[in-house]
Amino acid sequence: MTSALHQSEAAFHDAWAASVDLTQVAVRQAFESPTALENRFILSQMGPLAGRKILDIGAGLGESSVYFALQGAEVTATDLSPGMITAATKLGELNGVRIRGIVTSAEDLRTDPGAFDIVYVANTIHHVGDRRRLFANIHRALRPGGRFFSWDPLAYNPVIEVYRRMATSVRSDDETPLTRKDLALAREFFSDTQHREFWIAALAIFLKYYLIDRVHPNDDRYWKRIFRETDQSLRWWTPLRRFDELLAQTPGIRWLAWNMVMWGTKLS
Repeated sequence: MTSALHQSEAAFHDAWAASVDLTQVAVRQAFESPTALENRFILSQMGPLAGRKILDIGAGLGESSVYFALQGAEVTATDLSPGMITAATKLGELNGVRIRGIVTSAEDLRTDPGAFDIVYVANTIHHVGDRRRLFANIHRALRPGGRFFSWDPLAYNPVIEVYRRMATSVRSDDETPLTRKDLALAREFFSDTQHREFWIAALAIFLKYYLIDRVHPNDDRYWKRIFRETDQSLRWWTPLRRFDELLAQTPGIRWLAWNMVMWGTKLS
């Protein structure tokens, strides 16, 4: 089962990597755009990155790996897609930094134990079949006192569920969004695991893309399209983001968010 899943995921992401013009990949937007809510929050928790050793699991095209390297971190990127690792290392070269790339699944992570200060897992856990092995590998890879940060989609929002059913060409068939069980699993390995949710009312931007801009979910990846927005184009959206800051503190309602950030520390 896992082998078939890995083959399917690798093939999908290899094809995606082959279709991308790396000169058009905007690294900084993924962390500095006004819509980069998850990464902006994660950066606020990480602190200075210069000299830190970071493991980027499921690095994809490499925007995160390259961004961390530009901040002075020593970055190792892993992905089960050879095409994505090639893209990530080339993206590093285009941006004047070196990324170490390893082709491996998250379940069979081949890194030295206790080698990293930070493990970062973005939009990846929902692609992983054996999440217990993933969290065990994250724990193993971190030094004592090291921290993990992740963000992934949740399973509970009905608008996003409709979007997933429509966006059949731009996402893999095997993904499974996170539930409360995944948070509980993370806490088995990192007892201080915390979480924060993003995109509830702010998800109206997806409705705008479809109903007003007339962009079908298969014609553009909405979760990438948001990074091309500007403060000017988001005047109508900003109050919704601020409203979400209240909604995300409300038990029950927070689980209707699009994405959840988790973070925790290896205590021993």
